[in-house]
Amino acid sequence: MKFSGIYAICVGILMLAQWSFFLITGNVPELQTEPWSIAFHLAAEAFTAIGLIFSGILVLRQVTLAKETYLVFSGMLIYAMVNSAGYFAQSGDWVFVVMFAVLLLLTGYSLFRLVQPASAINRKNR
Repeated sequence: MKFSGIYAICVGILMLAQWSFFLITGNVPELQTEPWSIAFHLAAEAFTAIGLIFSGILVLRQVTLAKETYLVFSGMLIYAMVNSAGYFAQSGDWVFVVMFAVLLLLTGYSLFRLVQPASAINRKNR
């Protein structure tokens, strides 16, 4: 579960950092062409990122409902990654497509680690 918690926190922070960088450097042309659409998209991404950070902390602290919270925000993350990969594929920016594919695999692994019974994890670590 430790991997899952740390992963969620890191991805949440990186999502906020990536969008901050894009906004600061003026690399969000949709602010001019589709302001309402990008505003809602940014809100959804920020909510996902903050939720990932929050759920990652809950998982690390082993709080009640931590797994359920993590599953909700991981689902939001998966949607965001698939959606973003499509956007970057359309624009021909394949580096980002590969990045999202790797993150999708890591998210799957983090979910696997989270829902695996503790006894199965302990047997692997012997």
